[in-house]
Amino acid sequence: MDLRAIVMGFLFALMWSSAFTSARMIVLDAPPLFALSVRFLLSGLIGVGIALLLRQSWRLTRDQWRATIIFGLCQNALYLGFNFVAMQWIEASVAAIIASTLPLMVALAGFLVLGDRLRPVAVLGLIAGFGGVVIIMGARWGGGLDPLGLALCVAGALALTVATLALRGASSGGNVMMIVGLQMLVGSAILIGPALALEEITINWTSRLVLAFLYTTLVPGLAATWVWFKLVQRIGAVRGATFHFLNPFFGVAIAALFLGETLGLGDLIGVLVIMAGILAVQLSKTPARS
Repeated sequence: MDLRAIVMGFLFALMWSSAFTSARMIVLDAPPLFALSVRFLLSGLIGVGIALLLRQSWRLTRDQWRATIIFGLCQNALYLGFNFVAMQWIEASVAAIIASTLPLMVALAGFLVLGDRLRPVAVLGLIAGFGGVVIIMGARWGGGLDPLGLALCVAGALALTVATLALRGASSGGNVMMIVGLQMLVGSAILIGPALALEEITINWTSRLVLAFLYTTLVPGLAATWVWFKLVQRIGAVRGATFHFLNPFFGVAIAALFLGETLGLGDLIGVLVIMAGILAVQLSKTPARS
């Protein structure tokens, strides 16, 4: 893991974590599924346009098409769709904390479903990580934490876990920006139907909405996804996923800075415990040097 990979990892974690705050700003002024579908449409068109300028091909491998469709469905339509809807009722920091448990859920699902072996340090990491979530949610439950919003965030994290397990080994072969753009278009196509059927398309045009929408379209939408694919190509998915341990801290800090969400002692303790658990799980997967 060289300096360039470290910088890419920190940038990915920062951009990925900021998406929850910008999403919270958007759903305060616009219907969540419609806004997300439009965001994916714009991000996808921009991504495909950039890919064509880079002379990348539409002719993807079978694994790349599979990755594009599964990623578009599970990450964009289900994971982000559930989170956007949930953030009508819960704080951005809660959504960020639930989503940041992805490495823990992937490790647990790999053990239960795929028969992956877990080292003792990984088991301790899983216990610590999920224990940190319990600490935070227990501290916030008395403050009116919405159970439906929480359930939607958990469902979204489960969908992203399925996508992550299904996409093992599917990130090679080039055409990265084309894949990024196409999976955005898949997500847009899936969400527009439910948006038109279930939502009243009423938008309160504010400067906050416009800036948050532009930011989430270009930065967490396009830039973070592109950086993630490039990071995985550079150092592999296991080492790349190590940077997820920064997401609980970044997610909570950004929400507190831009939305004024309060932080209690239980939140800080829980975030540190989750970070330690994620780091332990990820480091347990790193092959030892000979």
